[in-house]
Formats: sequence, C-alpha cells, structure tokens
Amino acid sequence: MIQSIAFFVYPVADLKRARDFYERILGLKVETDFGGEWIEFTAGGATFAITAMDATHKPGVKGGVVAFEVDDLEQTIAHLKSNNVQFAQENGESPVCRFAVALDPDGNEVIIHRRKT
Repeated sequence: MIQSIAFFVYPVADLKRARDFYERILGLKVETDFGGEWIEFTAGGATFAITAMDATHKPGVKGGVVAFEVDDLEQTIAHLKSNNVQFAQENGESPVCRFAVALDPDGNEVIIHRRKT
C-alpha cells in the first residue's frame, strides 16, 4: 500500500536556469544533485525535484502543479516580482487559502500558497 509521496518532479529545459530559480529565487535548499542531471530540493519534509534528462516528459505549462506553503504571501510575491518572475495569477483566494500562481523559467506553474487561520 502507499505510505507517502516519495517526490514531485518537473521536467525542465535548462537545469542550471531552473536550479537558479528554485534555489536562489524561491529559496529551496538542494538535498541531492545527481551529476547535474537530477536535482532534489527539501521542501518542508517533502522532496521536489527537477530534471532535464527525462525525454518522455516535456517541460512547460499544463503539466503537474506544485504548491509551496509560505509564511508571508505578500512578502513572497514581492520578492518574486523583484526577481522578474512572471505570474499566471496574483490574487487567488478560496475558502481555505490565499495564493498566487508564479511561472518558472519553463512556464511550469508554481503555486505560492498560504492557508487561512
């Protein structure tokens, strides 16, 4: 039976550019770098990975979506904007959360999420 999610992964076109986005701009910490072909980040006890070696999955919009919980949504959005990150949506809200949808360098959607108290 399934015990947990092992990892999430996004295919990317340019691993160096994507690593810079996730590490420097989003602030994720690299957990493992498998020879510059597959990079795993630690994100709140889960593993998020990027790779350019998977020819069967193409980078870009309309694939899977990852949502990262943040402690200050407005501050995070301001930080992303100061780094020229593009957004698909800036001021989303549901009954349980507020969020923005940023785009990584390949157009993958990255939800920046804050649960309501």
